[in-house]
Amino acid sequence: MLEKTTRVNFLFDFYQSLLTPKQRNYMELYFLEDYSLGEISETFDVSRQAVYDNIRRTEMMLEEYEKKLLLFDKFSKRQKLLDEMEQSLDQADPYRRYVDQLRELE
Repeated sequence: MLEKTTRVNFLFDFYQSLLTPKQRNYMELYFLEDYSLGEISETFDVSRQAVYDNIRRTEMMLEEYEKKLLLFDKFSKRQKLLDEMEQSLDQADPYRRYVDQLRELE
């Protein structure tokens, strides 16, 4: 469950600008602020089922965006590569600063 939540949070970070304000609000409250479906439904005066359906549809949309754009996939691969580079260089290596600069860009 934690792995799924982490993935959804990353996808939300990458693709939130493609969502409607309502979708963004529900996702932020549910995944980032840890609101329950009931708390969100009370806040927006809608049923819990409406909130649940909106969140599930939005998750599917985020996954579709990822299938097409691969931003999270490329990010993950870059992170893994940077980790490997960092492990292969010792602190005194002059190339270490390039790895540090790349990390700052993330």
